[in-house]
Amino acid sequence: MINTSNTRSVTIALFVATFLAAIEGTIVSTAMPSITRELQGTQQYSWVISIYLLATVVTTPIYGKLSDLFGRKNMFMIGAAIFLCGSMLSGLAQTMTQLIIFRAIQGLGAGALTTIPYTIIGDLYAYEQRAKVQGWMSSIWGIAGISGPLLGGLLVDYVSWRAIFYMNLPFGIVAMFLLGSTLKEAYEKRKRSIDYGGIGTFAVGMFCFLYALTLLRSETGEQGASYTEIGLLFAGAAVLMALFFYIEKRVQEPLIPLVLFKNRTISMVNLLSFLLCVVNVVIIFYLPLWLQGVYGKSATYSGLAMIPLSVSWPLGSILAGTWISRIGLRNITLISAFSLVLGSLGFMFLNASTPIAWFMLYMFLTGLSFGLALTSCTVSVSSAVERQMRGASVATNNFIRTLGQTIGIALFGLLLHTGSTNIIDPQLLEESLHRIFTIVVILSLVVGAVSLALPRISSAERQETKHAS
Repeated sequence: MINTSNTRSVTIALFVATFLAAIEGTIVSTAMPSITRELQGTQQYSWVISIYLLATVVTTPIYGKLSDLFGRKNMFMIGAAIFLCGSMLSGLAQTMTQLIIFRAIQGLGAGALTTIPYTIIGDLYAYEQRAKVQGWMSSIWGIAGISGPLLGGLLVDYVSWRAIFYMNLPFGIVAMFLLGSTLKEAYEKRKRSIDYGGIGTFAVGMFCFLYALTLLRSETGEQGASYTEIGLLFAGAAVLMALFFYIEKRVQEPLIPLVLFKNRTISMVNLLSFLLCVVNVVIIFYLPLWLQGVYGKSATYSGLAMIPLSVSWPLGSILAGTWISRIGLRNITLISAFSLVLGSLGFMFLNASTPIAWFMLYMFLTGLSFGLALTSCTVSVSSAVERQMRGASVATNNFIRTLGQTIGIALFGLLLHTGSTNIIDPQLLEESLHRIFTIVVILSLVVGAVSLALPRISSAERQETKHAS
């Protein structure tokens, strides 16, 4: 159990920790064109993003389960330390290869930062309060989004892209100090059954699968990767994941409790989260590329143009936290889907002469959609289970989100063409991004269909509301 006598201090610490994870993503996405150009690696654009997401997606459920077994605080501190180490090394990178390796280290720690704060909030607060606080916590991503792209652009244009990684250090140290000094946690001391087989097969299987996806970005024989090798990686991933599910059905403390997916609300929410994050990765990582590569704008201008996304995302999060106990998950996600379809249709018809005001309007609509839906999903999965399963439930949802982003960046990377040199070809980039935006529209319509399949009021909401009354 967590000591609630210092709830306010713990919550502030968690907000700082969430800001740490959020600002890393927004700064890097804006600065990526400059980073890859300076390190002569435009063709490896997707790798720098994919490797971070790959490491995060593998470790997210591991941190979630271990936090159930060994305490939220302990696992958070370990993850934060690894993340800060990766941030410092990324700032020191001299080649694209080094940067990719150091970004992987960052991702190994980020799995804790994206999961455990939400789990702790779920432990601290009852349902209605939890929804509001998690809404505010989700809005931290928007606050970081407002400062991140602009600050990232300013640092790239006037200091160095390396400073965007060093920025993590002070935030991380503050977060670790606040959490270490305010969070008092006691958990049941008993013999722990760690699912080593599940952890091993899951980590290696997911690595093979996601690595094979990223290799598809390369042509046959390029960088030593052939279609035969890619096929072997997919086959190995299939075997290992089949073995993983076999193990999970038999161990005492499974890494991902399969019983979670018997809950219809959790299953549908996880599917919805996956689809939203496949779309999300295009908005976050490819729109700065459009601004700088098609519009020919600077990194600072790109950061300013991304502000509507950063404003509407926290607005949607706050609204979701307020509305979910009143109108339910289904209605919120339907509103979110409508906003997402409108925004993605706008992106599909973009061209090099489209006024920036329209671009910013479409970005506002998509940000509002993500804030509404993803916050509602977080509240739902954390409320649908008992405390001893909450870490695994939230971590599984975060894992599926990051998996969606990772698969999205890998598959869309197959359609992304920037030219054959390290200099971006605006015409090729515009044509390839139009194909990607068309797929995003289709996925947005699927999000709407999944939202319609959600129950009007989830069983978790009924149960929690009853307890609250």
